[in-house]
Amino acid sequence: MTRTTNARIAGFTYLFYAAIGICIELLMHQARGGYSGAAMVARIGQYATNVRLSILIALLECLSSFVLAVTLYGITRHEDHELAMLGMVCRVAEGVLGSINNIPCYLGLLWLAKTGVATDVPTTNALRAFLMMPGPSVPLGTVFFAVGSLIFSWLLLRGRMVPVSIAWLGVFASALLVVVLPLQIAGFSTGPLNGYYQWLPALVYQIVLALWLLIKGVATPATG
Repeated sequence: MTRTTNARIAGFTYLFYAAIGICIELLMHQARGGYSGAAMVARIGQYATNVRLSILIALLECLSSFVLAVTLYGITRHEDHELAMLGMVCRVAEGVLGSINNIPCYLGLLWLAKTGVATDVPTTNALRAFLMMPGPSVPLGTVFFAVGSLIFSWLLLRGRMVPVSIAWLGVFASALLVVVLPLQIAGFSTGPLNGYYQWLPALVYQIVLALWLLIKGVATPATG
């Protein structure tokens, strides 16, 4: 494929990736309903369709990360082949780990919602806690997302393939996640940088970059 084609596909996939990620959050938030323990398991049984839809969307999310890995590699490989390859591997790892983290968890919660009525409350709570580990808010795949995004943002900046302001926003947003996410996974406090706040710069960057790639494409790398 040409670099222009890769840019168009990457732009569309960025928007699609962000949209389905938000859909999963909304579906699972409704399924959990702010409850915990046995109450949350019972509510998931009532909203089993939400969880099943989340499983299908998680598969699409995995495939989208693969598409982004290949298209961004195609765009940036002439700038630095080794770095572009590393970025592609990170985005592939993001997709694989994301599906491994989410789909078995959702399937386990569905199973527990069906059998939890016949199980004592302490056992139900223990199984629920196990299925939610290491925690959906900071899955391991997000670290590889952050590293891959940082690499591709840097290559876009170095090659002046997109406006410098957009590329620098990507470098900043990705570097923030590269620093914060491993600390959170390890159990360290990151102060106000929790939850959705840490993701806002990355979300803005992806939407702005996606629109630019769809409308303008990418420029020829300034270096090679």
